[in-house]
Amino acid sequence: MNVRCMMLLREFMAADTPLTSRYLAHQNEVTTRTTRNDIKQLNDGLTRHGAVIQALHARGYELRIDDDEKFRHYLEQIFQEDAAPDQTMPDEPEERVNYLMKRLLLAGEYVKLDDMAEELLISRSTIQNDIRIVRDILQTYDITLENRPNYGLKVSGSEMKLRFCMSEYVFDRSIKNEASRFNSRLPWLMKDNMNEIWDIIVEEIKEHDITLSDIALNNLFIHTAITCKRVQTGHHISFYAKEFDEIMDQKEYEVAETIVKKVEQALDVTFPEVEIAYIAMHLLGTKMISEANMTEDRIEAVMDERAYFLTSAILEEVEQKLDLGVRHDRELQIGLSLHLKPAVNRYRYGMNIRNPLLDDIKANYPASFEAAVIAGMVLEKEENVSIEESEIGYIALHFGAAMERKNLKKKPKRCMIVCASGAGSAQLIYYKLQARFGSQLELAGTTEYYNLPRIPLEELDFLISTIAIPEEISIPVIQVNTILGEGDLKKVEHVVSEDQQRSMLEYVKEELIFLQQDVSSKEDVLHFLSSQLMEKGYTEEGFLEKLYEREEAAPTSFGNMTAVPHPITPQTKTTFLAVCTLQKPILWNDKRVQLVCLLSVEKNSRQDLQVLYKSLGAVIDDLSLVQQLVHCSTRNEFIRLFLS
Repeated sequence: MNVRCMMLLREFMAADTPLTSRYLAHQNEVTTRTTRNDIKQLNDGLTRHGAVIQALHARGYELRIDDDEKFRHYLEQIFQEDAAPDQTMPDEPEERVNYLMKRLLLAGEYVKLDDMAEELLISRSTIQNDIRIVRDILQTYDITLENRPNYGLKVSGSEMKLRFCMSEYVFDRSIKNEASRFNSRLPWLMKDNMNEIWDIIVEEIKEHDITLSDIALNNLFIHTAITCKRVQTGHHISFYAKEFDEIMDQKEYEVAETIVKKVEQALDVTFPEVEIAYIAMHLLGTKMISEANMTEDRIEAVMDERAYFLTSAILEEVEQKLDLGVRHDRELQIGLSLHLKPAVNRYRYGMNIRNPLLDDIKANYPASFEAAVIAGMVLEKEENVSIEESEIGYIALHFGAAMERKNLKKKPKRCMIVCASGAGSAQLIYYKLQARFGSQLELAGTTEYYNLPRIPLEELDFLISTIAIPEEISIPVIQVNTILGEGDLKKVEHVVSEDQQRSMLEYVKEELIFLQQDVSSKEDVLHFLSSQLMEKGYTEEGFLEKLYEREEAAPTSFGNMTAVPHPITPQTKTTFLAVCTLQKPILWNDKRVQLVCLLSVEKNSRQDLQVLYKSLGAVIDDLSLVQQLVHCSTRNEFIRLFLS
């Protein structure tokens, strides 16, 4: 099965709604005609193995599985083939770039452009375009691509940066199962050697009571394997004397020393002392301390003074700008401080960190991610280092947990029932509401209308009444029928769940919906939207600069063809969404985007916007809905779909 068909199958398996040929064409960067041919080719294989791709009129395509066992067996076959050593050369731009990255990083010498073009069965002009992208990627690691006439291309940079780059592009970073560690397709180390390295590391971190996350453990394993290969070929790390002495003074150096001695014996290789420091550096940068059941004395013992200062500065800044109400969350203070201790070591030594959860964090915890963006800016200012988006994602998890804890502590809404038809009717309403809302609603009791002046209304959030209450009172009144119907329950539900939270409808302004815009870059979109907002009086001078400031901290493209640009801090008099769809997808950093939802939050607002974030996240996450939205031709049609 070719790469495009494999991509289609994965998309169909992941989707719970029909997918259009236009959407699938975007995913594979081909025409809809090519996509229809690919679907036909895919179907030829599936129909013999218990499944079929069905065409649904005006809706697209979906996968139907008729024989589950037969289909599962077929999946095992094709994915085993996909995991096997390369049988076909990559034919998509992204795959070719990854291939070229591996090829150049592993070569260790000059490689001719024509030779690589021949290997990939592509033209010289095509490979020149791919090499431009390779250069850009290498530049982010401070690695250059030397070009020597008659010799070809060769990577050049510090040994440490080369290893960091190799850890990302040469190894399979999956940690789904143990076997995946060996899917690197490298001839350097036999599988048995890789197993020995893994077992040695696991044994030693257990022995020395060091806790690593699965991702961090995999990272340490990969860098140890790379170190083995680089030492064997005569490449060594270099440290400044001060850095070297600092690392040697740490407990992690002793652990690294033990790991290295055992690896030397197992693989018959000799590590210089500086390489022990390199392994220790990774332990320092990945060690995780669990704060569960930790005593106050123990917390103070492991808490780094600098990390605690940074945590305080971060929480102060986040509270000032976003007012999340988590400044004094003890678990957040401890968790963030303990996270920053190894993080500071990562920054100090310029280590890279990978976050496989990043896209999910951005999509599902947008408010927490914004808090983490501010945290990253504080760290950049205080530590004079550049904080990567992956690190911001990990910090966001701590804020997300704090916000969930805050939600758990929220008191239920409190109300009283006013009923004119007697105790029996009042009790019927009481128990019906209790059955429907449970702990979400605290029912203070029932009363007659004439007793209302004696009720302490300041202790209630609202009243539920079976009669009209003519006079003005200080809390909202929901009028219902004596026998509660579904419509009555919906009225109560709206107040219970969204009392102070306005619906999406209030934030979506018809005059701020711009459909089928012909733009070619992120900059064009931001300039267009900011000029429209200023022209219509929603924003003031400098708003565009605030959007760029947020993009520099971390791109606001969320995947699934969407981006949600916004300022880091509230800038406007009201909260609103400005929406723009594009005629063709554009590249927004590393993701393709065709639906742009610009969000601006009211200054000094105390309003809880979680419902808005949740609703926006639901739109972003819906494959089928995004496809429909980008093809809307009228604002009414767009609003109807957007609010659906």
